[in-house]
Amino acid sequence: MNTTQQKPFPLWVDFHCHLDLYPDHKAIITECELARVATLAVTTTPKAWQRNCELAMNSPFVRVGLGLHPQLVSEREGEVALLERYLPSARYVGEIGLDASPRFYRSFEAQERVFTRILHACVEQGGKILSIHSVRTAAKVLDHLEKTNLLENCQAILHWFTGTAAEARRAVELGCYFSVNEEMMRSAKHRKLIGSLPLNRLLTETDGPFVQSKGTAVRPFDVHRAVHEIALLHCISNEVAASVILGNLKSLVTTGGSA
Repeated sequence: MNTTQQKPFPLWVDFHCHLDLYPDHKAIITECELARVATLAVTTTPKAWQRNCELAMNSPFVRVGLGLHPQLVSEREGEVALLERYLPSARYVGEIGLDASPRFYRSFEAQERVFTRILHACVEQGGKILSIHSVRTAAKVLDHLEKTNLLENCQAILHWFTGTAAEARRAVELGCYFSVNEEMMRSAKHRKLIGSLPLNRLLTETDGPFVQSKGTAVRPFDVHRAVHEIALLHCISNEVAASVILGNLKSLVTTGGSA
């Protein structure tokens, strides 16, 4: 008699959430399991990665991204060496990227140094799945993905993408995915953009706890609201939208290795 337990199948996808920034980190991992939300717990500094991995070690639904957030590069650029040290053990990389908003533009040169270095390291090792920040920098991010040939052996997901329609088409042609959240759906401009993206490139995210609903930080199980909005935009049922997004996740993680 085979007593091997089958891995529970997820119902939802939250491909970008900062679990370690909630006050109840352990409890929210349990919530992901109870609600069966396949969750990518991104980190903002390499120093946070090991503790996140320890807490999620036995979770069938939570994976941890090794990150160095562009908004923290001005004070933590030196930690890129630590990221490179951990990288062989990390399948998922995030949150990384570029941010040219006024508050962070002063560090943009350093951000590009760090981003390029991380991309080269990922290409060298291959098989990485990256969650990428691109505030006011979509074209620059895509330039770096092309120059490093990252998409030849890794996968890129553009988190909370707000670029132009032309930049979106370019990203699609390069092979990028997009993770979208409920906050994006409150903008008519972004709804139009999301509605134009191919369904087979869409993933959902919460970006919790930064996104709030009625004054409360959203949690991974709230991602069903983003699924509902995608369904409306693409004129399909909630069930079909959820199924497509799960299929996209499966395609993503089975390219180049196991989840």
